[in-house]
Amino acid sequence: MIPRSRLRRGGLVAAAAGTATALLVAFGGGFAYADTLLADNFESGNSNSWSKSGGSWSVTGDGSQVLRQSSTSSDARATAGTATWTNYTVQARVKPTAFNGTDRSVGLAARAQTSSSYYALVLSNAGRLELRERSGGTQAVLASVAATVTVGGWHTLALEVNGSSLRGWLNGTALLSASDSSLPTGRVGLVTAYASGSFDDVTVTGAGGTPPTTTPTATPTVPPTTGPPTNPPPQTPAGLVGYGAVSGRGLATTTGGTGGTVVTVTDAAGFETQAGSRETLVIQVSGIITLDDAVYVRSNKTIVGIGANSGFTGGGLKMSGQQNIIIRNLKLSFPVGVDAITVQNSHHVWIDHNELWSDRAHDIDYYDGLIDITHASDFITVSWNILRDHWKTSLIGHDDDNVTEDTGHLTVTYHHNHWSNLDARGPSVRFGTAHVYNNYYSNVVNGVHSRMSAQVLVENNVFRNTGTPVKTTTLSVQDGYAVERGNDFGGGVNNITQVGSFTTPPYTYPLDPTSSVIAAVTSGAGTGRI
Repeated sequence: MIPRSRLRRGGLVAAAAGTATALLVAFGGGFAYADTLLADNFESGNSNSWSKSGGSWSVTGDGSQVLRQSSTSSDARATAGTATWTNYTVQARVKPTAFNGTDRSVGLAARAQTSSSYYALVLSNAGRLELRERSGGTQAVLASVAATVTVGGWHTLALEVNGSSLRGWLNGTALLSASDSSLPTGRVGLVTAYASGSFDDVTVTGAGGTPPTTTPTATPTVPPTTGPPTNPPPQTPAGLVGYGAVSGRGLATTTGGTGGTVVTVTDAAGFETQAGSRETLVIQVSGIITLDDAVYVRSNKTIVGIGANSGFTGGGLKMSGQQNIIIRNLKLSFPVGVDAITVQNSHHVWIDHNELWSDRAHDIDYYDGLIDITHASDFITVSWNILRDHWKTSLIGHDDDNVTEDTGHLTVTYHHNHWSNLDARGPSVRFGTAHVYNNYYSNVVNGVHSRMSAQVLVENNVFRNTGTPVKTTTLSVQDGYAVERGNDFGGGVNNITQVGSFTTPPYTYPLDPTSSVIAAVTSGAGTGRI
């Protein structure tokens, strides 16, 4: 995984409901229209838009820039937003780093009216996730559930306030609900109670019901009981197969910038501007653009190369906390110190018909990954790419200790890719669920690697001059699981210690006969073929 402090990313963005970007979100299986009210990843290097009370707050590096509260000697809070916000969801990545005593906590706040009056969703060092209401010096636990709380580990929390309804999520799973009407409006917050912690990727969106607003509004029109009259459901793009086309986390499928403005970029500055835009865009890349870093890509983008020889060299593309992105027909080469493509805490991403490479003449750590998918990302398809001449090719799940965040996530499909002249990670999977089918491996040391209880289905692939096509052991503290069927290992020797239970993906897919895989992949993978 790449060091996120190198990325070009924005700071805080806040907007009133009348001008915010409309998003479609889902909670508990129900869809609601929402507005983005605030987003802060602290890459600006400051937290000037946050008001602090207690503790010791600073923006510092932790892979990326994060807001850290380092004191454990008192309660501490940082708040942002508008005091008249009503119904919304606040979400952030939260890392407890130390607890001073018993029943200490780190978490998020909503409807904060003062430094001592707010609702909170917190991780307690008693091993619980709790919904709390604090008013002056009084604190009440509204709901509580046992949860794994890892000191030094990232957890994704989301707290929804909608009328008198309160709901809490941990790592994408709704775990708590309560009803309370004592705090009708207020700001969002980051809170610690005799504990230290770090916070990143804070977002605030409307959460259904009456959207948050900064000014009084007229009585809203009651929508039809069948839902608002909207455009037809989004259609899966031609060629997209696998997890990227599966519905979940508020999206029906991956459409990228479909329907948005088409723009063409020819240099790094122009690309950074368009990739960082909040608009829905199709970004056409003309020629090879040199990057000196990784460029942050926001949601609802299609990035596509013009012709067969357009793309990027020297840097990479980064998605963190984003959704609905398509990357196609690009050449991505020599990503020094970064990944060519990083997908982190994001979902519905399609990486298709690209060529990615570096060299193996440099040290193994000179370049990072070609395609790394981490931090509870979901619904990813990697198809018809050429991945060549590299050490650490494609990683799913970045660390053995990230079990709390990653378990139940990291769903990825790899199909019809050509993996050539590689050392390892073809892919390497921790915790997640991966479907690897109809790929062609040539001159590879280690192919598919399942670790840390990952479930991997490997079918109808062809391996030539590959030492270990599939393995489920080594390099992690726990083995993974694999099911293999219909493969041609070409004399390679597997090391499968545990047979998995993942045998049927949650989607339909055309499975080519193993005998036709080499011809299909060598004639169809890479740029200039869409």
